Amino acid sequence: MGVSRLDVFYRRLLLTKLFIGGWGKPEDLKRIFEFRKHIGDRERCRSLVPKDYPVHINKTEEHTDCQIHEGFFISPLEHLVPGILPPEAVKARFQFIVPKKWQKNRPVCIHLAGTGDHFFWRRRTLMARPMVKEAGMASLLLESPYYGYRKPKDQLRSSLKNVSDLFVMGGALILESTVLLRWLESEGYWPLGMTGISMGGHMASLAVTNWPKPIPLIPCLSWSTASSVFTTGVLSKAVNWRELEKQYAINSVYEEEIIKLLEYCGADSFKMGPEFVKNVDSFEHLLGLSGEERASVDQNSKADQLFSPVNRSGMSFNILPRSLRANTQHGKKTELAKCYRPSLHRESISFMKGVMDEFTHMANFSVPVDTSLIVVVQAKEDAYIPRTGVLSLQEIWPGCEVRYLNGGHISAYLFKQGVFRRAIYDTFDRFCLKYPNLQ
Repeated sequence: MGVSRLDVFYRRLLLTKLFIGGWGKPEDLKRIFEFRKHIGDRERCRSLVPKDYPVHINKTEEHTDCQIHEGFFISPLEHLVPGILPPEAVKARFQFIVPKKWQKNRPVCIHLAGTGDHFFWRRRTLMARPMVKEAGMASLLLESPYYGYRKPKDQLRSSLKNVSDLFVMGGALILESTVLLRWLESEGYWPLGMTGISMGGHMASLAVTNWPKPIPLIPCLSWSTASSVFTTGVLSKAVNWRELEKQYAINSVYEEEIIKLLEYCGADSFKMGPEFVKNVDSFEHLLGLSGEERASVDQNSKADQLFSPVNRSGMSFNILPRSLRANTQHGKKTELAKCYRPSLHRESISFMKGVMDEFTHMANFSVPVDTSLIVVVQAKEDAYIPRTGVLSLQEIWPGCEVRYLNGGHISAYLFKQGVFRRAIYDTFDRFCLKYPNLQ
């Protein structure tokens, strides 16, 4: 299956770069990866969020068919990993759209924000208000860290400054979703479910892996890992690889310490085949080498790939030509090696894949309690969320349903909101039939 031309064209219209600050502080990466070990295991984190965690409603608006409540609470991540969130993101904000007339039960679906979805207008207009009219279903819209009121002052629009910001966002949303699900339970709402589009769907999936009960999950336009999004998808062209490569080359902590924290070792953790490599810019072009130099470097680097050390995830992170590797002593890179590592671009992409899989790969988290309550909606020609070379959600979550739409990411987002809502209604109906007394 090819990729959508509209996806490729739309990406070219956006000129902002991702991760202009680089990988993030090594200390932050270490702390959030250590925290991932806890939230990746549902049993280990049952007591991380108290059942009576304080949630506040500070505003209510009356509309003809619904009430719109606005509320807030302090993100539990601030208590568990102090200082990892930017100050603007510590207070979690949400809108709760509640129908004035329920059709059946008191169902609530939590919607997490997709890329670029600041504040609440988009989800409220395209999903929540129609769901009130069509199904008498309430929606709770949680604002993501780094977006809307929670956006750091030095961040440009939706472009996360550091790679580590994405992992902090994910950790915060997992815990914040738990807070809201428990609060909704205590308020008597039932059944409860989670959804999201694009990045929102991925974050909703991560959150449900942590919930100890059967729950409807409807991830739309998302897949099993974010690693392919930033290494082979069209968004990889927006990544500031020059800064990432520079930091990776200069600071040995990434290669010598961070790599040791990467535990994900699934079957797709080292798939660097033709489909992956063909999207990588040539390192010869990046280095501006002459034809003779290119031939020499290519010969050396190909030979050394056969003997390069491989970490436990199966990824090679030290593919230096022998002539340069001889200049390194006691694990420290010389200036020559730093400046002329011909494989640096590929090493940086491998490292990106490693860290992304560590914190975003669904196989690195607990399997949801009942996978038959998962309906995934995916676009066949999605250029933003590549499915080639990574484990499928059906392999990770046996029993889940995947519905495919014709077209790509952008066309599905613009014109298939009704399909997303239908998937939500179907999954909630499935839950009620299977667990009529689970309240």
